[in-house]
Amino acid sequence: MGPRGTVSGWWARVGGAVIAAAFLGPGTVTTAARAGSGHGLTLLWALVFATVACYVLQEASARLTITSGRTLGEALRRHFDHGLGAWLVLVVILGAILLGCAAYEAGNILGGVAGARLAVDLSPQILTVLCGVSAALLLGFGSSRQVVLVLSLLVAMMGAGFLATAIVLAPPLSQLVSGLVWPHLPDGSGLLVIGLVGTTVVPYNLFLGSGLAQGQELRHTRQGLAVAIGLGGLISMAVVVVGSAVGGDFSFESLAEVLASELGPWAPACFALGLFAAGFSSAITAPLAAALTARSLFHKGSEDLRWADGAWRYRLVWLAVLGAGVTFGLLEVRPVPAIIAAQALNGILLPWVALFLFLVMNDRQQLGDAANGPGQNLALGAVVVIAVLLGVRGVISAVTNLLDRPSLLSTASVVALSAVVLAVTGLWLVAKLKSGRPGI
Repeated sequence: MGPRGTVSGWWARVGGAVIAAAFLGPGTVTTAARAGSGHGLTLLWALVFATVACYVLQEASARLTITSGRTLGEALRRHFDHGLGAWLVLVVILGAILLGCAAYEAGNILGGVAGARLAVDLSPQILTVLCGVSAALLLGFGSSRQVVLVLSLLVAMMGAGFLATAIVLAPPLSQLVSGLVWPHLPDGSGLLVIGLVGTTVVPYNLFLGSGLAQGQELRHTRQGLAVAIGLGGLISMAVVVVGSAVGGDFSFESLAEVLASELGPWAPACFALGLFAAGFSSAITAPLAAALTARSLFHKGSEDLRWADGAWRYRLVWLAVLGAGVTFGLLEVRPVPAIIAAQALNGILLPWVALFLFLVMNDRQQLGDAANGPGQNLALGAVVVIAVLLGVRGVISAVTNLLDRPSLLSTASVVALSAVVLAVTGLWLVAKLKSGRPGI
């Protein structure tokens, strides 16, 4: 197999493709296309922020594992070992497993089945079972390298199709540049913006990336993450461009019709394959992320075989997450609203995960010289602040829609509530500084 450095570099680069596969699922296709159909190119800036934030957080998570030898879950468990902090971390980790992975898995199965139904005349129940069984076989009997190879190929096929379509559509350059660099929140776009961030900066991906970084070299891992996440962000933006060509209410069928009119009769079949590929690839990574997160939280060290790949505890976790997705598929839940809701949920969860990662990355007792420097703290801090602002706006937007009180959704109310959240967070950080917690 060659020298260890060569193997390490290969795994680091391909591991980045797993991260790309995990956030380039039906959630990305649905949320980004819906953003394009409803608001044109005006929300591209959210994907620019989300792509940068994704790299900042994934690099920190990988650096934590490579330099300390501990996964993110282990580091959080060690750092927050008592009191309120321990309970908050437990809630976030369980949220990443139960809410994050299960919600995403439902969207993965629903999206994959929706793509398959555009191409084949089979009932959704049969397609759901086939998708679930195939994912279970890959997770249960395929080696990690085989799973990574399958994911990479599926993501490459999907990405190439959307990039080619966006190039052919050739949107006006002025609109493209304006959407990329000018933050703008049109009416009714609050939850979509949160969804765009939540589908790119996936909280459970931090645990997945941390687990995949074990035994790798930091330089190779950074290179792999930069390429995979950069390409993933570019593909997400291409989906927005494609979605902007849809008129009226968004649906997978309407998107396929636009592709057919713009590119030819072959385009809907390619879109169906891409949507299925996105769903199936992510249907593998969500259960895998859940199992890796549970392992990092509960295993007692390298000698603990109860959480090995073939152990029943490890398999039970990914089976439960996969089963949740299959259940939603068999119930024939409407895919588009369910997928967008899942992305928004994870976008609201993101600030807390980023905050805990910020604290752990400043623990010099665990990381030594690899702990965050001023520049890295500035980048991570900016991610936390912007994620809080977007999350608060998303929550207020949801409340205003529920109560039919648009007056609540004002700039002043968003800024005021965000300031309160950030002030409480700041006081908690100061309290930890004064507590003498090692490395904080």
